[in-house]
Amino acid sequence: MFRTRAAAHASFAAVGVLLLSACGGNDTKDAGASASSSASGAGELSFQNGTAKQNNAPAQTGDLAPDAAPAVAAKKPVARKWVQLSAGRAGQLDPVVVNGAGFTLYRFDKDTADPSKSNCSGECATTWPPYLVARGGKVFLDGIDKSSIGFIQRDGAFQVTIGGWPVYLFNKDTTAGDTNGQGVGGTWFGVKPDGEKAGGGQSGAGADPNASPASSATFFQGPNFADPSQGVAGPGCKNVRFSGSLQAAGAVKIWDGADCTGKAQVVNGNVQDLSAIGFGTVRSVRFLG
Repeated sequence: MFRTRAAAHASFAAVGVLLLSACGGNDTKDAGASASSSASGAGELSFQNGTAKQNNAPAQTGDLAPDAAPAVAAKKPVARKWVQLSAGRAGQLDPVVVNGAGFTLYRFDKDTADPSKSNCSGECATTWPPYLVARGGKVFLDGIDKSSIGFIQRDGAFQVTIGGWPVYLFNKDTTAGDTNGQGVGGTWFGVKPDGEKAGGGQSGAGADPNASPASSATFFQGPNFADPSQGVAGPGCKNVRFSGSLQAAGAVKIWDGADCTGKAQVVNGNVQDLSAIGFGTVRSVRFLG
């Protein structure tokens, strides 16, 4: 994995530029398993502290370009003129890295960090657009340690890595701050500034990313929706008394501790027996809408 060093290494960057010119960039045609961690030529990229706005980046470019939104970027690879990596908060994930438009960045458990390698290509990369910066582009760092950032060659550009992990957007995140990709398939998680999984690698393992959020739920004393019961509704965290089974018209997040603490999971719709999914006790719930 490439690590950008101090300005004293500018000569190495120049050599990288010459090598790219001589070799046609040495890009990988398939950005999956063939992606390399060395990222030859990434010395062309420049780092700047602060946000894109603070550095007077042109409007409607980089992360703010119309074709850089996750749903649009999913249609074809988008190499941005600049990217912004901010240590922030999105939904219940705090901290998590978001880009300059406020969209959550994710990591994939089936990738590798040492060496940095992407195993998401084809249909996977349509659902999870790789986060790309163009050759000669800029990287704005907002509360992120430069030593955590690296790159792998991909689609004629560079895919950003954090803590060695290649990072992606999620095409079902439509609004800044969405975290609809958290826990999908038990392998996708928001990425923290050091590359670790945001949210402790919990929240929604196996959840259906197409599920709509519920606005209320009913908890029952026993399995199979046996009374007595307790109805709860948002907003905010709600403590519950019963935890044998659950009815909800959509996705909700449950915790085994009061005040939305402890082990958490997103469940979609009715659950006949909460103990069957590892929640013998549910003490609190939050609605995702």
